[in-house]
Amino acid sequence: MGDPKKQRKKYETPLHPWRRDQLDIELKLVGEYGLRNKRELWKYKTMLSKIRSIARSLLAKSIEEREKIEKQYLMRLSKLGLIPENSTLDDVLDMDVKNLLERRLQTIVYRMGLARSIHEARQLITHGHIMVGNRVVRVPSYLIKKAEEQTITYAPKSPLNKPNHPIKALATVKHSEKNK
Repeated sequence: MGDPKKQRKKYETPLHPWRRDQLDIELKLVGEYGLRNKRELWKYKTMLSKIRSIARSLLAKSIEEREKIEKQYLMRLSKLGLIPENSTLDDVLDMDVKNLLERRLQTIVYRMGLARSIHEARQLITHGHIMVGNRVVRVPSYLIKKAEEQTITYAPKSPLNKPNHPIKALATVKHSEKNK
């Protein structure tokens, strides 16, 4: 079983770590989604790999065995917002790492216009200014469920909750310019 205190890697590194095209793609994703380092990206690639492997194993089962498990699995992924509600296993196999990165709290805070940049969104989250539902979340990589998406706001004790705060005013102006 192993020691429960022992930390284990939650990611797999690339097989060819020095391929130029792979390095460029990874660097672009790290910058676009405001990730701290490539390890964060590799965690999401590993998570996607596990999601897709479950879908492949379901396709290999007989129809009777597969029906119930497939329905539950697709419902779970749709609650996370990774796939639409009426999706099939083929849609799960077509998923990309960007689907997972779009569901991160950091990305959603930026897309909602609560922060001026993706990096500022990360800072606001780690400093405890963002609230999901009725609790403050300090983890930028927190995966937001569809139901939680509408409950993301500034924390009540945060100075950003004041309407005349400079960051809040600039974030709303920038967000309105972006939507034009």
